[in-house]
Amino acid sequence: MQWKALALALLVEHGSGQIFPMMRFGCSQLVVDRIDPLVSPGSIPSPHLHQIVGGNSFNATMDPATHDLPTGSTCTSCTFSEDFSNYWTAVLYFRARNGTFTRVPQFESEGLTANGGITVYYIPAADGRTKVTAFKPGFRMLVGDAALRSPGEARKVCHRCMPVSGDNSNINCGAPDSQTLPTSFCPGGIRSVITFPTCWDGKNTDSPDHKSHVAYPISGSSDTGVGPSGTCPASHPVKIPQVMLEVMWDTRPFNNKDLWPEDGSQPFVWSTGDKDGYSQHGDYVFGWEGDSLQRAMDARCNGDICSVLKMQSPEEAINCTLPRVVEEQIDGWLTEIPGMAMES
Repeated sequence: MQWKALALALLVEHGSGQIFPMMRFGCSQLVVDRIDPLVSPGSIPSPHLHQIVGGNSFNATMDPATHDLPTGSTCTSCTFSEDFSNYWTAVLYFRARNGTFTRVPQFESEGLTANGGITVYYIPAADGRTKVTAFKPGFRMLVGDAALRSPGEARKVCHRCMPVSGDNSNINCGAPDSQTLPTSFCPGGIRSVITFPTCWDGKNTDSPDHKSHVAYPISGSSDTGVGPSGTCPASHPVKIPQVMLEVMWDTRPFNNKDLWPEDGSQPFVWSTGDKDGYSQHGDYVFGWEGDSLQRAMDARCNGDICSVLKMQSPEEAINCTLPRVVEEQIDGWLTEIPGMAMES
């Protein structure tokens, strides 16, 4: 399996005596909707479209003072039934020669069963000794910037043009990944990865920009690899699990030169209106039940099997969905991407 090969690659990179543990599980699509409780709380609609996974208490507001995901949700679209967190990213569209758009379908990552959605990783420290502190109720964070139209933080949000057989060279953002969308046909679709910080200030569960209360390590393996093993800055001394999101976009049906622009330019556009790729982003609202995530990190659970967590079947996860709040056409051939009038 590709993901096992990735774990072995990490073993070589970190030089440890055991396979690098990483929780890796699928979260099926809960809903594709134009709401965003972090950046645009209460706004219906929000400026651009997101794909959302996780607990079904997701809504446009989600005030952390009153909204508790585990008690407010009746199901989750994720493999582990104690994970009512919500995760969301931008949506990818294909632009045809005539200027119309259609939403790019998704497929599950290798070895998992899901209805599109997001593959979620939780990664403890690579050295096997450093304890990571699970997130607290109300914790939320954001990586990336929907308004970005030029290079941003390297190695945090990236794309990979996947070969037919997959690519096990690494799992974090690194060669051959790029901040921009691929400019040629991708035989195995386009993989999008979003890597969250691994250091916390130990006090605030959020901040006005949803970023300042967390930080990336200032030295160590997390600068170039995966997992919270680098040195945290003094301002953010608490090591937290590394959350990573992986999305597989099925661009294979569009691998036809007759469909691409006549000048050969790449035809994919994020739901933010960005045709280069810089604006992909990931939002996270913590919602694990009780101490379940801390137990999983302490047990160094690997893959989508964890003896200290409750699981549900892929069918149960797929059946957990929400109706869209914003009634608009998001599929078929569209003259514009939903929300473009607000973005312009």
